[in-house]
Amino acid sequence: MSNNEVAVSKPTSWRSQAAQLAAIVAVVFLAKGAIAEPFYVPSGSMEPTLLIGDALVASKYPYGYGTASLPIQITLPETSGRLFGEPPQRGDVVVFRWPGDRSQAWVKRVVGLPGDRIQMRQGQLFINDHPATLKPDGIGEAEDDRGNTETAYRYIETLPNGVSHAIFKMRDNGRLDNTPEITVPPGELFVLGDNRDNSADSRVSVRDGGVGLLPIDNLIGRADAVVGSWDMGMRSQPVWTWPSGLRFARFFTSVH
Repeated sequence: MSNNEVAVSKPTSWRSQAAQLAAIVAVVFLAKGAIAEPFYVPSGSMEPTLLIGDALVASKYPYGYGTASLPIQITLPETSGRLFGEPPQRGDVVVFRWPGDRSQAWVKRVVGLPGDRIQMRQGQLFINDHPATLKPDGIGEAEDDRGNTETAYRYIETLPNGVSHAIFKMRDNGRLDNTPEITVPPGELFVLGDNRDNSADSRVSVRDGGVGLLPIDNLIGRADAVVGSWDMGMRSQPVWTWPSGLRFARFFTSVH
């Protein structure tokens, strides 16, 4: 070959390109199924921990793997049990398949493990007759998906195992502030939203639109980080103002 000649490779065949694309898709799908998966927060039930418009990442490996871990829900034979991983801890924020429709992913906080006795008394959580302490932490604003806000009292709740997190209370003597004591059965969890007066959680049955007692097999993963956030209230504003709705202070923050 002379110095003026340039070596060229043959164009990649369409079959080779298709195989490479399929391999990339398979790797991405596997990563979503085995490592972590992104989710979007559409409601204010977990305020102030998670805001409407937050994009979060759920890590799948902490709780092991089951059919709920699949990134696409398809009709499968009834199965139970999980491979690898450990059960959640009290205070974990979890993403799960809603028992009423497994195509929907919800997020709540675990407060009751199998064998625990859970009760709400005048808005205070009791676990095995031990109260979760509440420390006033000022005033906040609970937001709905239209950008409307309502004043909420902010508290730091500390569970009996020492885990602390912020919650909202918008009113006294709410309809879910007093509940019968429930013993969590084996293989199930009791979950609550941090926005205690605006959350359909284990205090409400699936039939009435809540979670009821959550089967551990429905877990997708643990909510570990917020990777992005946008104020949904900006939708009513001119399009050119939408970038101002980005909440940069929430980008790449951990979930507690």
